[in-house]
Amino acid sequence: MPLSRSAGLLAIYPHITSRDRLLLQLLDDHQVLTTDQIHRMLFHARRTCQIRLGELAALGLLDRFRFARDGGGSQPWHWTLGHNGHRFQAAAHNRPEPTDRASRQTVQRLSANPHLAHLLTVNEFFVRLTSHARQHDEARLDRWWSEATTTKQFRTITADGHGLWSIGDTSAGFWLEADTGTEPLGRVVAKLDRYAPLPHRGGPRYPVLFWLPNAEREEHLHRLLRSAAADVPAVTATQQTEPAEAVWLPSGGIQRVRLVDLPSDHGRAVADNPNFIDGIFTI
Repeated sequence: MPLSRSAGLLAIYPHITSRDRLLLQLLDDHQVLTTDQIHRMLFHARRTCQIRLGELAALGLLDRFRFARDGGGSQPWHWTLGHNGHRFQAAAHNRPEPTDRASRQTVQRLSANPHLAHLLTVNEFFVRLTSHARQHDEARLDRWWSEATTTKQFRTITADGHGLWSIGDTSAGFWLEADTGTEPLGRVVAKLDRYAPLPHRGGPRYPVLFWLPNAEREEHLHRLLRSAAADVPAVTATQQTEPAEAVWLPSGGIQRVRLVDLPSDHGRAVADNPNFIDGIFTI
């Protein structure tokens, strides 16, 4: 591709497709995605995905990093915004244009982030829903909010993520708590406390989804959930399952249900509830 990484944005624009714009927005919102995650969300052929990512990197729109595997070989490429990608998103959202140094530091800090694996796990949850929606016409991921956006919108909520999942005319909101197995389970259960006050202020009453690394940890968590706050709906599933399917086991329940079938209350049209604008429920 003839353009250099330092080419002006206006010269790059003719090379940016609508799919590229969507990818840039996803990385702006969610920081990092692997090649496989991008492939499942936006491309049909893996090779086409790899070629396009390389082209976007050559334009400076994307940057990437990866690590060596402990047993040999390399981990997959992790993709994030490059300098021109940061510039493009800044222009699109009326933000100050970043310096080249600031863009490099953003990538360096992300690559060294000790919580990188957790961030990728959170994003993987939403990638699976997006991929499911591509294959099922009636399914839609109407909202995918990062932890930062969720906290900004709901203030007291610090969930790993928040979403609205719809099948036809039925929608279910949820809070995601993606577990990597590093925290004591008592601390995991204690996270329910932060959600309890929200419905009393007119906010939504959504189920808290504990997405766990294995069935053994899920079983142990359910033992603790039996004594947790009953007014906060909590459900569990393991990361080996597809989150759109009937894999969610409610606390105290015996049958797994689909994500869309979980109890979901969007709350009331009050000023403190970002679900409503001028009294109308808004995605």
